[in-house]
Amino acid sequence: MSQIEAESHVQTKVPTKPENDRVSIDIGEDGVAQVRLTRPDKMNALDPEMFAAIIEAGEYLAKAKGVRAVVLSGEGRAFCAGLDTSRFSQAPDENEPTLLERTNGNSNRPQYAAMVWRKVPVPVIAALHGVCFGGGLQIASGADIRIAHPDTRMAIMELKWGLVPDMGGYALWRGLVRDDVLRELVYTNREFNGAEAHTLGLATYVDNDPHRRATEIATEIANRNPHAIRGAKRLHAVMQEADTDEILMEESVEQHSIIRSPNQIEAVMAALQKRKPDFTDVE
Repeated sequence: MSQIEAESHVQTKVPTKPENDRVSIDIGEDGVAQVRLTRPDKMNALDPEMFAAIIEAGEYLAKAKGVRAVVLSGEGRAFCAGLDTSRFSQAPDENEPTLLERTNGNSNRPQYAAMVWRKVPVPVIAALHGVCFGGGLQIASGADIRIAHPDTRMAIMELKWGLVPDMGGYALWRGLVRDDVLRELVYTNREFNGAEAHTLGLATYVDNDPHRRATEIATEIANRNPHAIRGAKRLHAVMQEADTDEILMEESVEQHSIIRSPNQIEAVMAALQKRKPDFTDVE
């Protein structure tokens, strides 16, 4: 049994929906989960509590029943302004794990706030507006798809503070941004807008109402075979890391598990009958 097959057969306990003042989660009847960063007074800046809440939200959605797609957005004037600069002057908590410690699989905690969206088994669409700087841009890069308002202010900001991008950006930007362009953005930390982000590869689409567009895409995805959607996301992960032989085998593994299944047959019948499909959600 392949790793993909093994992961798809793991039985997980139904999680409890997290409740906090940093991130809200609302799962609609259509299976679209609306996830919002809810620290608008600080432009959703990242402090320890925000990191914990983002990770908790991602881990919950990875196991929650009936979720078919996720829209990730920020309340107020920004998606996320990056690290909370007021924390720079504070001494580090001696009980806080070091950045070298792998606290979440192959990631440390800040990295996992971005990487967790790749672990969520359904597509994640980020809606970007206002400001999307530094760690906020890396969290957005963890989404499968990014919709940006044309005037969104964006930057790979870390060099401004004498730091390097270290929240999964280098892993997530592979294949998105041309290497020399990425180097220029990192080395200069220059600001660009959502329209330019689209030309650079950091935004999938530009829209004057990014949340509406993101929700439309999520709703479209939610009307596809949920087993096939999850299989496709697993294959995208394999495509980034594996060689050709492994990719070809994993394509076959996924298709073998889906073809002629009830949801696959329902997809065919709904298309032929020109009606909305009635899928059974993944257990």
